[in-house]
Amino acid sequence: MVATLRLLLAALVAPSLSGYQLAYAQQVTINNVEHTFYGYPDNSPPGAGTAYSCGYGRGYTAGGKGTYADPLTFATAPGEFNKCEIIYDEYTRKYLVFQDTCAKCIKDWAKGIYHIDIWTGSSTVNGGKAQIQCEDALTPNQGQPVVRNDTTSTAFRVQSSWALV
Repeated sequence: MVATLRLLLAALVAPSLSGYQLAYAQQVTINNVEHTFYGYPDNSPPGAGTAYSCGYGRGYTAGGKGTYADPLTFATAPGEFNKCEIIYDEYTRKYLVFQDTCAKCIKDWAKGIYHIDIWTGSSTVNGGKAQIQCEDALTPNQGQPVVRNDTTSTAFRVQSSWALV
């Protein structure tokens, strides 16, 4: 009886799920993703506000530790990644969540160039020029890989992203 009910439920639900991405999608590595960094002083407008509220107890505020349970905010072009999608960044060895938009990322995406802008520093204190210098120092000279639907990465740094240097 239970097996029959499961088959019936599967037959009813499966057609309605066609066209939707499954929760357990295949892991994909995107190579050569341009990386930049931003924070309170160079956000637009200055502060920690974001375009999307993705949960994690912070609403429309950038932040995070970089763990899967508390991913670090990143900005990019709408459509480059899914809103609130979590990716694994091999460069910073952190989990990131698409929570904000980035003007340069939008221009790059229009040309087919992947570009993410990763949040650094405090969500309450303006780090000023010192923070911007840190962001510039963190920016790599070439594109780096990111992983969508990560199923294997376990290494990540737990300290503040501004402390990466």
